[in-house]
Amino acid sequence: MRIKPLHAWNCSPKEAVEVQKRLSSQIVCRGRLGKVRFVAGADVAFSNSPPLAYAGVVVLSFPDLVIRETRETISELTFPYIPGLLSFRESPVLLKTFEKLRLDPDLVLIDGQGLAHPRGFGIASHIGLWLDKPTIGCAKSLLFGSFRPPNLSRGSWTPLTGLRNRVIGAAVRTRDKTNPIFVSVGHKIDLPTAIRFVLECGHGYRIPEPTRQADAYVARLKRTHSGIMH
Repeated sequence: MRIKPLHAWNCSPKEAVEVQKRLSSQIVCRGRLGKVRFVAGADVAFSNSPPLAYAGVVVLSFPDLVIRETRETISELTFPYIPGLLSFRESPVLLKTFEKLRLDPDLVLIDGQGLAHPRGFGIASHIGLWLDKPTIGCAKSLLFGSFRPPNLSRGSWTPLTGLRNRVIGAAVRTRDKTNPIFVSVGHKIDLPTAIRFVLECGHGYRIPEPTRQADAYVARLKRTHSGIMH
């Protein structure tokens, strides 16, 4: 994949906040998807000693959700752990991994937030803007906002609201009687369409198959690399 750079990554936390504020206005919360043939899932695992990031991107065919390509990058961590700024810790290594892809995904699912973020610019929005692709944030835990629990059946969802009751995402029940996940627009997609694709990317698990496979991939990568180092 070819990626057009938007900004430098060697910035301070204060500068990173300003980047988020500046770029948040460029996020598009609508868009008509054409035929979706490939869906990518992306995730990052970390080690503390040495401080490394293990990034993985898994591309699946859609709608059968068969893995067609995997790519990885291992990189030193340069940005500190700061809630709300995790994109500046994870995005550089993820974008390097996306650049290695031969297949061109039509839709990207990120293990993290999109609009459901204090500044409306989580990692799914950041990655989506860099890739210029429809992108969905699929987070396992709540970062920002409030919601009523959805009904216990799969497919039920309730709005996730932020400041002034603005809808910033949804709590979606992806499996009967399990905790919901938090879905939000990353870029170039509307929320109802994002929810629909998250549910269509289910494989009987709580986590959508693209990000579930990416999570498993980076966990294996970390174990293998740690074993080689030791």
